[in-house]
Amino acid sequence: MITSQVESRFPDQPADRRLVPLSSAESMVLLRAHTVGRIAWQAADGPQMLPVTYVVHADRVYFRTAPSSILSELVRRTPVVFEVDDLDLHRHTGWSVVVHGIAEAVATPDAIAQLRVVPGFVPWAPGGRNLMIEVVPSSVSGRRLSRVA
Repeated sequence: MITSQVESRFPDQPADRRLVPLSSAESMVLLRAHTVGRIAWQAADGPQMLPVTYVVHADRVYFRTAPSSILSELVRRTPVVFEVDDLDLHRHTGWSVVVHGIAEAVATPDAIAQLRVVPGFVPWAPGGRNLMIEVVPSSVSGRRLSRVA
């Protein structure tokens, strides 16, 4: 009964689309398949969200930044949200994956050496981006908006 009341109140809502949650495993597959996302945290001067190029290695998210960047605030253990999505603006469909976790600097020489050889771990932005940040997920979730066949 509630569904029909909602549909009658909002006739402009598309009936040909479905929004479904993604499993953690499905979300990780999508996360691994992309290279650009957004990292959000409570910065010293207020909420902050910035795009970063990233890689997923050993089920963790890594990105590089400059030591002078605002992203360098994340060298200390910081709660973060990381998001990546893919949208089809023409069809009004897409998906989104959200990672909640803790960010901090990669500090050990062994870990830095391992990351240097991970394929694709090259930032798009110019300049010295030798500070590596790791996001250890506490949860990974996603959802997909698709057309109903």
